[in-house]
Amino acid sequence: MEAEQVIQGRRLGPEDIGVVQHWLATEPGWNRTRLSRELCRRWDWRNEAGRLKDMACRTLLLKLERRGQIRLPARQRPSVNALRNRQRGEVLHDQTPITGVLNALQPLRIEVLGECHPDLALFGCLLQRYHYLGLRNSAGENLKYLARDRHGRPLACLLFGAAAWKAKARDCFIGWDAACRQQRLTRLTNNTRFLVLPWVRVPHLASHLLGQVARTLNVDWLAKYAHPIELLETFVDRDRFRGTCYRAAGWLHVGATTGRSRNDVDQTLRVPVKDIYLRPLSANWRRRLCA
Repeated sequence: MEAEQVIQGRRLGPEDIGVVQHWLATEPGWNRTRLSRELCRRWDWRNEAGRLKDMACRTLLLKLERRGQIRLPARQRPSVNALRNRQRGEVLHDQTPITGVLNALQPLRIEVLGECHPDLALFGCLLQRYHYLGLRNSAGENLKYLARDRHGRPLACLLFGAAAWKAKARDCFIGWDAACRQQRLTRLTNNTRFLVLPWVRVPHLASHLLGQVARTLNVDWLAKYAHPIELLETFVDRDRFRGTCYRAAGWLHVGATTGRSRNDVDQTLRVPVKDIYLRPLSANWRRRLCA
């Protein structure tokens, strides 16, 4: 066993693994949920809102099992992620073409979709059906936005989630070393999905929406997760897109990915090269991220 390892941003020593192994051996009635929550309490592993980091701990346990260091009890019910990633049902929506000038659609309504928002099913349906990457489970901290025009017609979907664990060009631009990145990564969020609906053809709409969301995202994030966001990131597939709307909205092109994924343990797996764009949310963002 490694003397020390970092999983889910948490450093684990042999004694931490020993605690998990001991509980698995002496508490046969505990399911995976009970185990992860007890570990969170023991480690006082909480987010900045004070809630237990239960999902992060479950992922940590799964990684330990894949490394052969523990053996988890059998699942008692289907994986929550499997349920979230299932094919979503169709939600009826108007596909009448929307064209013209941006001013004719204003004022726009860009709404954060909370856990019980009635538009969540529509949001999922639109991304799954019309975005080339579809929609999978949004693990960890995330915000979902649905934009509508003055008449209430859906225009676009935006999803922000966990930042990439590593990105060389991004980290160099920020001035991060590994330790600083580990401490401050939650101050970044990744625009993992941005979809202007295919029947909406309005010049400058995409950059306008990105600009509007950038003005409110930090407040929305604070309200939901009790900590700020200093920097937005996104990865644009250069074989499909040119990143024009991001540039127009003030995002900075800082480099590109290497064409490898985090699963490329043998350095043989190739994935599309993506351009990296960043959008600071405050004047002193670099000082805060590198403190």
